[in-house]
Amino acid sequence: MLYMVIEHFKPDGVQQMAERFGRHGRMLPKGVVYHSSWIDQSGTQCFQIMEASGPELLKAWMDRWNDLVDFEVIPVLTSADFWASRGPQ
Repeated sequence: MLYMVIEHFKPDGVQQMAERFGRHGRMLPKGVVYHSSWIDQSGTQCFQIMEASGPELLKAWMDRWNDLVDFEVIPVLTSADFWASRGPQ
């Protein structure tokens, strides 16, 4: 399943995130796949596409970062998968 993960960086967390990421990488548990990410121009939010078999795997990853980031998780489909699931109209 695909998820749009929106990270809302906590005040003064960006530098600490950069340092932790530099030391430990993304710290994804087995079964979580990172696809791509974008950061807003102000540097306060990150939008990521992640893949996991269920939200419990994402929670394990978020627990490693939640001291620096507040998360919003939205299950998503690709446009092709969404339209294919609707069948012929």
